[in-house]
Amino acid sequence: MIHLFLNCSAASAGGGLTYLQNVVPQLSSRSDVLTTVAANPQLRRQIGDLPNISWIDFGGEWGAAHRFWREQTVLPRLVRECGADVLISAGNFALRKSPVPQILLSGNSLYTSEDFARDLHSRGEYRLRLDTYLKGLVARRSIYWADCTVAPTQAFAEDLRRWTGAPVTAIHQGFDEEAFFRSSDQLSHDLQQKLASGKDSLRLLLVSYYNYYRNFETLIRAIPILRERLGGRSVKLFLTCRLNSKENPGLYRAETAAALVRHLGIADQVVELGTIPYNLLHRVYRACDIYVTPAYAETFAHPLVEAMASGLPVASSDLAVHREVCGEAALYFSRFSPEDLASQVLRIANSPVLRREMKDSGEKRSRDFSWSRHLDQLIALANQLLPTNAGKAGIGQRNIPG
Repeated sequence: MIHLFLNCSAASAGGGLTYLQNVVPQLSSRSDVLTTVAANPQLRRQIGDLPNISWIDFGGEWGAAHRFWREQTVLPRLVRECGADVLISAGNFALRKSPVPQILLSGNSLYTSEDFARDLHSRGEYRLRLDTYLKGLVARRSIYWADCTVAPTQAFAEDLRRWTGAPVTAIHQGFDEEAFFRSSDQLSHDLQQKLASGKDSLRLLLVSYYNYYRNFETLIRAIPILRERLGGRSVKLFLTCRLNSKENPGLYRAETAAALVRHLGIADQVVELGTIPYNLLHRVYRACDIYVTPAYAETFAHPLVEAMASGLPVASSDLAVHREVCGEAALYFSRFSPEDLASQVLRIANSPVLRREMKDSGEKRSRDFSWSRHLDQLIALANQLLPTNAGKAGIGQRNIPG
């Protein structure tokens, strides 16, 4: 049996939170693994006590700099005291001097994205640009501190290799179809009414809190184009966030997007659902017609897999990551072109045959992603890093297929 120490202290939203919510229960079911998890106490309460899982409350309301300092100074002692064999650092930053072999899960494309840097400059977000640059320096250095770095897609692994010159292993993240659709709970009456308001419209969906790299503004600008080209049929865009900075994590200012909605006169077409509990997301997907993401930076994109499993055709920006995840289950558009986005959405909306083909392709493709398979590959990698297996050729340089 191997004892893993999983540091998820940085997981609070987005892909990091999805990863923790899915991986910890899977680890609990493994008879060959004992796991210690360092995480935000609030997330621990959400997941609850599970067999084979020991919890260390670590994180909370700390800023990134404080958390990094605490990790570097406190975590090594905690790893030694619990007797872990391998440390898995899941927050893009590694321990500089890990007491045991260390796997770094690197999953932030903003550190390598030139589009993000240009976007911040154009918005006058100089403080955030500096913050990203400094964090990127630590993230880049972390790849050298770790014994092995794992990326969630081959496409992002290639980005990291070009960025650092270091070997990076690609292991696809997973999806648990049974768990995702398990809940029989219903959405609140208010949410049901909002979704029902679009029953005669072309219903588009974007699942994300507001941030810059998901490129909300390109999608918003496409709505008037779609409205004009739909020949009398209305369009509704459903967002699982609110365009209000105070209701989104991070330092992203949503007011510019809200102002754009008002300027374009499409307030009736953009429906802000707010945050949806993960166990109820499947009801939102299945209430919509097409999933759309214009993101210009991405590492994996769990909502794409969730949308495909829910039977939604996908229109996505033409990123290598999106093509790797969706394959033929999506139509792709130039990431900063509202016109191209609208054209691809209309292709789907106007062709029942295409929608059916994309639905079938998407459901099939979603079954290629498995949290169990992800952990099989991650644990195999951890076992190869143990001292008894040290020196085996190729550790940290292989690409494990998804």
